[in-house]
Amino acid sequence: MTADHRVVVHPDADTLAEAAAARLLVRLTDLQSVQPETHVVLTGGTVGIKTLAAVAASPLVDAVDWSGVHLWWGDERFLPDEDPDRNETQAREALVDALVSGGALPADHVHAMPPAGAYATPEESAAAYAAELARFAPDGAAAPAFDVLMFGMGPDGHVASLFPGHPALDVSGTATVGVHGSPKPPPERVSFTFETIRGAREVWVVAAGAEKADAVARALGGDDVHGTPAAGATGSELTLWLVDAAAAGQGAA
Repeated sequence: MTADHRVVVHPDADTLAEAAAARLLVRLTDLQSVQPETHVVLTGGTVGIKTLAAVAASPLVDAVDWSGVHLWWGDERFLPDEDPDRNETQAREALVDALVSGGALPADHVHAMPPAGAYATPEESAAAYAAELARFAPDGAAAPAFDVLMFGMGPDGHVASLFPGHPALDVSGTATVGVHGSPKPPPERVSFTFETIRGAREVWVVAAGAEKADAVARALGGDDVHGTPAAGATGSELTLWLVDAAAAGQGAA
């Protein structure tokens, strides 16, 4: 099967978040008609968290059987548990805690990357997360074939915690990697490797703002991953770019 590659442009960041939320909820309900469990990777960032908040507020949220959904993260800041800068903390506040406390989502279906304090180094956290991924992986794989893997993208073109020119870009043979010296604070992080990303069925890159336009153009133009890591964030069945007009280089909405 040839992987599909699509770009969808929305007028502004708020519309983008609402549309991404609706798209995710519809995709989950469609998947649940043909398979018992779905595996989704959440992203942080301004638009990513806005998207999760829009999921929480949507009337479609109750159409999903959350008992069959597993939530994961593609990267995380190596910070203490409940630190407000952790992607997990922000996602819990926007959506996840409400689903768990309301009984819709089993708590053990929330697969957060281990924080600083639970492990001493990003490498130890990455190894523990790799072991968790392996528990749900099909035979011979290091991770689930994620149904939807969502990413934001930085102005430098990074996705997850894979930054331009960084050694983590070339790590292979493992599902996760500990990151040191991140150019964006904090310097220590945990990230999926490209091998894990490319094992996902669908990869969605969600980006908004004029400061992202150059990186969007480079990624869609096929730039090398060492210069624009987002260019390597592709799904085995679908790569979907959800951007606002400014990120698409169309000027302010």
